[in-house]
Amino acid sequence: MPKLFPLMDSFQDPDMTRHLLKTIHACAHRPIRLMEVCGTHTVSIFRSGIRSLLPPQIELLSGPGCPVCVTPQHEIDWFIALAQQKQVILTTFGDLMRVPGSHASLQMQKAAGKDVRIVYSVIDALEIARKHPSQTVVFPAIGFETTAPTIAAAIQMADGEQIDNFAIYCAHKTVPPALEALLAHPEVNIDGLLLPGHVSAIIGLDGYRPFFDRHRLPAVIAGFESVDLLDAIARLCRQVANQAPQLENAYTRVVQTGGNPRARAAMDLVFKPVDSQWRGLGIIPNSGLTLRSAYAAFDATQRFSPQLPEPRIPTGCICDRILTGVKQPPQCALYGKTCTPQHPVGPCMVSSEGACAAYYRYH
Repeated sequence: MPKLFPLMDSFQDPDMTRHLLKTIHACAHRPIRLMEVCGTHTVSIFRSGIRSLLPPQIELLSGPGCPVCVTPQHEIDWFIALAQQKQVILTTFGDLMRVPGSHASLQMQKAAGKDVRIVYSVIDALEIARKHPSQTVVFPAIGFETTAPTIAAAIQMADGEQIDNFAIYCAHKTVPPALEALLAHPEVNIDGLLLPGHVSAIIGLDGYRPFFDRHRLPAVIAGFESVDLLDAIARLCRQVANQAPQLENAYTRVVQTGGNPRARAAMDLVFKPVDSQWRGLGIIPNSGLTLRSAYAAFDATQRFSPQLPEPRIPTGCICDRILTGVKQPPQCALYGKTCTPQHPVGPCMVSSEGACAAYYRYH
């Protein structure tokens, strides 16, 4: 019987895996610090056991690639405050439910009787708005360039259908400016970057070109299967060993040089860049998105003015330092003790893409 996915089998091939590992070991003449920017990469690397196969000279660091994790405390507090408003249905992805705010969480609000609903797509939230015209449906729009086009499409649909009881809190962030902030961080010391596959499918190889031309840091776009990841690591190791930095695309079956023009056009039509605060990296110029004036009616911050608490970071949580690769999860005093996936203290332990959750599950 023929295999259903022969192409995917080639990206899990044991012979290719052994060949790439041999290449990596041959290149690792000195310590090499590589950062996987994407949270899904972090999980894939752990799940496939890649860390245990690499030579000890290669250190993999997790970066700010988890959208839930980099969302700052005051924005989490905003989401919770929106759930407390009268005649509001707060719709959200499941990862946000248990993220601790300064004094509560969305899960706690739901338990207290507020109308908080988990959805699998912003289109689901829009459908809820259609069915409940007397209530305002709010969607916390978090994520990178991967999710922004779908949010933009939903806003256009709501505008076209004149659905005036739908709104978003726009907390989108964009990756290239965060890479600039990472390299400017005084404690960050990395030799190369594993660039995110999903984001790159939207912005393409060219989306990183200005960053690479300024810094000449080895950088490779990677897929998510074991051979994808080992191929990208091998390329980075060769670049470092040869002192020949390049910007490479090792995920050509998905990522094009120019990315996805239609998705980028939808984003540009609905959103404009704005300075944005990142957990662990502070305020990064032009690293966020906000709604353009033509779509400002769908901005939840224009409709509601809740009283927010003073943002409070849980005592002892070092999620901000883990997101920059300065610290590893086991170096946190709370890790595996008071902070577990069942009882998370910080967002890095809550999200399925969080470094702490990945370490806890697979390390």
